[in-house]
Amino acid sequence: MTTKSYIKDYPRPQFVRTPWMDLNGAWDFSFDDNQVGVREQWYDEAQFPKGSTIQVPFTYETKASGIGDETFHPRVWYRKQVTIPIEAQGKRTILHFQGVDYHAKCWVNGTVAGEHEGAYAAFSFDITPYIRYGAENSIILEVEDSQSCAQPRGKQRWVDQNFECFYVQSTGIWKSVWIEFVHETRIDSVKMTPDIDRHMIRLDFQLSGIEGRSNLRLETRIELKGQHIQTVNFSPDRPWTTLEIDVRHEAGGPWKQLLWAPGSPNLYDIEFVMYEHEQEIDRVQSYFGMRKISIENGQIKLNNGPLYQRLILDQGYWPESHLTAPSEEALILDIDRIAEMGYNGLRKHMKLEDPRFLYWCDVKGMLVWSEMASTFEFNDEAVTRFTKEWLEIVPQQYNHPSVITWVPFNESWGIPAIAQDVRQQQFTQTIYHLTKTMDPYRPVVTNDGWEHTISDILTLHDYVEAGEVFQKQYQDKEAIVNNQISFNQWKYAYAQGHHYKGQPIIVSEFGGIAFQSDKGWGYGNQVESVEAFIERFRSITGAIKAVPYISGYCYTQLTDVQQEINGLLNEEREPKVPLDVIRKINLS
Repeated sequence: MTTKSYIKDYPRPQFVRTPWMDLNGAWDFSFDDNQVGVREQWYDEAQFPKGSTIQVPFTYETKASGIGDETFHPRVWYRKQVTIPIEAQGKRTILHFQGVDYHAKCWVNGTVAGEHEGAYAAFSFDITPYIRYGAENSIILEVEDSQSCAQPRGKQRWVDQNFECFYVQSTGIWKSVWIEFVHETRIDSVKMTPDIDRHMIRLDFQLSGIEGRSNLRLETRIELKGQHIQTVNFSPDRPWTTLEIDVRHEAGGPWKQLLWAPGSPNLYDIEFVMYEHEQEIDRVQSYFGMRKISIENGQIKLNNGPLYQRLILDQGYWPESHLTAPSEEALILDIDRIAEMGYNGLRKHMKLEDPRFLYWCDVKGMLVWSEMASTFEFNDEAVTRFTKEWLEIVPQQYNHPSVITWVPFNESWGIPAIAQDVRQQQFTQTIYHLTKTMDPYRPVVTNDGWEHTISDILTLHDYVEAGEVFQKQYQDKEAIVNNQISFNQWKYAYAQGHHYKGQPIIVSEFGGIAFQSDKGWGYGNQVESVEAFIERFRSITGAIKAVPYISGYCYTQLTDVQQEINGLLNEEREPKVPLDVIRKINLS
């Protein structure tokens, strides 16, 4: 099913308002390698360099941008001429950026409208004071990037050439840019928390502009598959307020709720309408899923029942557009391919994906592990940058029922001495507790792969090739969890001073099989035939599934990515082996 609020290419499908303006497409563009833009006042539309254009939201490194220059440029500028309709006068004009890498500073008609640091979190500026309504307006953006390893960068390289599993950097606008027009008194956000045991949805509202207002009414209406469930009204008198609504109704059966899960991704439509003196001033459409993720007695549960996770590692790269999906259809295709191969979820690796991708995971019932992009140094700057951006990201993805696990750290990247260094251990503990403060309802994994400190799941990365070798090593659970057996280059399950406390165990990276080639690499020995690929895949997948204390797995990976050629699909999303065979092995 799709939700009532779905609008193709709408950048924020969990919080939908109309009308809106899509600013993707052609923008004026210029490199600023000599860092003269501010001095020469490029933020003045008359001074902006003429001649070059770029297709937003694709970065200049990609072919889809129309430029395709993979050289690192530390500073770039954008300009867009936008006519704001006269009908928008009297409302607030909000300029949204879904993702800009890395530090963005925005001018509107020559005046600074705001700035933001961080590649992966969405942000917005209220540009109302600077707008000429019914006329053309100049939006100019300066973006600074760096090759610093104290900057959360994920899989983006910090040298001039690709190496190992690190790829071409992304600089500048890489997600959608858009404008919406809102009333001064409005709904800024709604945090939606399902409670399936009590049949309730809790709504935490953040409101703007209500001080000094009277005769306000906020109406919340819930529907399920076109059937009315509940309508609740109240008069808000403060910026933050909470409401709980019982979702039981005969529309879901005899006074039942319908739960969200893979195979039955039931979604409730919800609409919020703000009235002042019974005049509508704001309307937002959204949706939610009634689902619960929990851990009991060392077992992960979904909706109070056991959950065995069959995940695949998904890096979200495309050959022509890199980190940016070439279209919404491309996002859907990846999800459909994953489901076709018998996986019930994915680990989105080193990237915070487009909200439209999470929307379709919600709609199609695909589980998601959401993972922060790593830094690659540990110092005060890296800690500050990482923490600030992660605290923006968690609320932005909170409402998606598909997101069931937070992964702030991976393989000790950015925390290289965590095995012994108490400061680095404390950093992961701090991020764990901050995350649990904002979201106590999802598991948090620190540090995915090995050298865990505090973590709700013990995750292990193991690229052993033969199933019999895996089974032999994992037959002794106590040796695994008590640091008596090492993984990849002498890594152990726990950092010093930390111990296993009965958590579920998941092999969250394995496989990585590649066909024989001199153009890239995979994990272990490359195979020469489809038959050899399938046999190795069957052997190692079956071995993991045969270990009774393992709660799931994550295969590396969905597609090839540049020099890394260990995908089940190539970069063009073409299968390398029959997908029905992969499906049978996963579901057997």
